[in-house]
Amino acid sequence: MAIEDLDRRVMAYSSSPDQRIDSLRREGILSRRVPEINHNLERYRLLLGSEGVVRFPEALGALPRAAITIRAGSQPLGTIWAIESPEGIGGDGERALIDCARLAALHILRNRNASELELQKRESALLGALEGLWSSHETSFRLSIPPGAELGLLGFAASAEATGLLALTAHLAHALTRYIVPVRPDASIATTSRAIYVLLPGGGSEAATRLAKGALASIRGSFGDFVRAAVAPTGTDPAGLSAMRRETDDILRVTIAHPDAPHIASLDDVRAQLLLARVGDELSHEPRLRHPGVAAMAAHDSENGTDFAVSVLAWLEAVGNVAEAAARLGVHTNTLRYRLRRTAELFGLRLEQPDDRLAVWLQLRLLQR
Repeated sequence: MAIEDLDRRVMAYSSSPDQRIDSLRREGILSRRVPEINHNLERYRLLLGSEGVVRFPEALGALPRAAITIRAGSQPLGTIWAIESPEGIGGDGERALIDCARLAALHILRNRNASELELQKRESALLGALEGLWSSHETSFRLSIPPGAELGLLGFAASAEATGLLALTAHLAHALTRYIVPVRPDASIATTSRAIYVLLPGGGSEAATRLAKGALASIRGSFGDFVRAAVAPTGTDPAGLSAMRRETDDILRVTIAHPDAPHIASLDDVRAQLLLARVGDELSHEPRLRHPGVAAMAAHDSENGTDFAVSVLAWLEAVGNVAEAAARLGVHTNTLRYRLRRTAELFGLRLEQPDDRLAVWLQLRLLQR
């Protein structure tokens, strides 16, 4: 059995002479840290997202394991891993792991120093402020915000490219905290299931951007380029933190979904993409607002192998320049003109009307996503 913290460092392990061991456990004990391989990281993702004991079958040379997350309430503190015997651990073994996790949580909490407890207290206060639970005065008091301070809020999340393997929010939060606290001891850090938020009471967006650059550089070795950072517009009213959090979430929504998005972004960097996403939300909520001809055109292309939708989109993106759009498509200008005329006949698209052009373009862009 091995007990690990959220950095995947081995804090304690059993050493019975007759216990089973494999190369993964051996390397972890010798280096006091679990190797960072994709297969292993996927197991941590599953474990941290589950309650109770999780069983992992033998795979890629690793013996079958039973594991459990050590928690204080809903907050993960670490993990316990046990290599199963050939007969399995059974019900008694699972109950023993549950008891061990409770006991380990008490020891970990008891060994936390005053600074760690202060960080935990700030996290609870920041989560409340981000939810809009406190007044301006109460937020300032709980988070020790100086009067009139320019507030900077950062958000961190794993990009969609991570496919869950490196998107271990608890581990990411731990790594970010190790970097941020020595650099900005006045910062407050809070973790949710989707993102990590960092409040800087002073320095505004410039200081937040500098900190984001340093933080991403410091964790690149463990998390690669899969982490995105969002810099919210600054404010001076602590009661406005909930609005800043919503803007941070909006920025992350765009940057984690687009591989070519900047690793560190502000609202100005993603405003157009966010507007398009919001239009998509509205059309999802109110499908009657969609132009029925766009869906009919896409269906016709799919069923008949035609290229009406891509032709209309190319023409719109060329701002009505037929020659440029035809060259982009690799067709004759007369072919493109014919396709544009047919869209009116077949699908009722009135591309001569500016508002209709805008509506069609928005829907076609959303179909690309």
